[in-house]
Amino acid sequence: MTQVDIPLSEDIRAAVAAEWGIRGEGERLSGGGESAAYRVGEVVVRIGGLDRDPAEVQWCNGIAVAAGAVDEVVAPLARADGSTVAVVHGRPVTVWPLVDGQWVDVDDPVQVAEAATLLARVHRTLADHRPPPRPRPGFLEVGLDGTPSTELPDPELDRWLAEFTRTARVQPLHGDYSEANLLAHDGHVTALLDWDAALIGPPEVELASAALEFADEFGQDPTAARHFVATYHAAGGTASPLDDRTRTQLMRHRLRREAAYFTLTVARGAEHDEDDLAYHHERLTAFHRLRL
Repeated sequence: MTQVDIPLSEDIRAAVAAEWGIRGEGERLSGGGESAAYRVGEVVVRIGGLDRDPAEVQWCNGIAVAAGAVDEVVAPLARADGSTVAVVHGRPVTVWPLVDGQWVDVDDPVQVAEAATLLARVHRTLADHRPPPRPRPGFLEVGLDGTPSTELPDPELDRWLAEFTRTARVQPLHGDYSEANLLAHDGHVTALLDWDAALIGPPEVELASAALEFADEFGQDPTAARHFVATYHAAGGTASPLDDRTRTQLMRHRLRREAAYFTLTVARGAEHDEDDLAYHHERLTAFHRLRL
């Protein structure tokens, strides 16, 4: 997917200098989804889209700050008033510590195991945190109550989700725990980034989603997914034990949400290359393959 074109304008640089005391030219960094990230000295300045609610960004940042007791968690830097978001011409601007590293290698069993244990520690740290309600539902939150989806409609999955969430215990979650948001250095996981999708939800939802990302990307290796879940539980994660049906139904929820987001990005004019399209079709196939 092409990067969004959001410049580090003079006004944004002036706001960063005034609110955080950071000055300097910016170097555009890759990634960021619908935001843009620039390295300025030893920090990263992130600039959100015009449609991103600053209150939502502040809420998500609050979850990151609450998780900051975990060494690998990268939390936003505060302004003088204690908040973490400035708004410049309608765009939310945040500042984060710069962390060196490479994306986690999902083919490295050591890094995959460390990803599972890190998720357990993050969940334990956030288990007793009680933030106010999220300003609007998070990415993984939509449809969890069984509300039918126009994307990959599946009434049986809807009914299952409604019953599952009716009694599930909820807590703050990262919301997008994947290799795209984890960094490694010298073969070990060192940083957890990007809390934009944070939400309040059952930890089982995030655990199943992470098992999909790190162990069973296309729904073909349940043994690896079971091992990821077992590693998480051995590290004291807060999610309840997952049987195969629960794990796969929650994986399918994640895949359906991805499909809905892909359709949204196309409607917004995003351009996808052949690799993006091939990955999307593989994930759609996984949604159907995992149906029990």
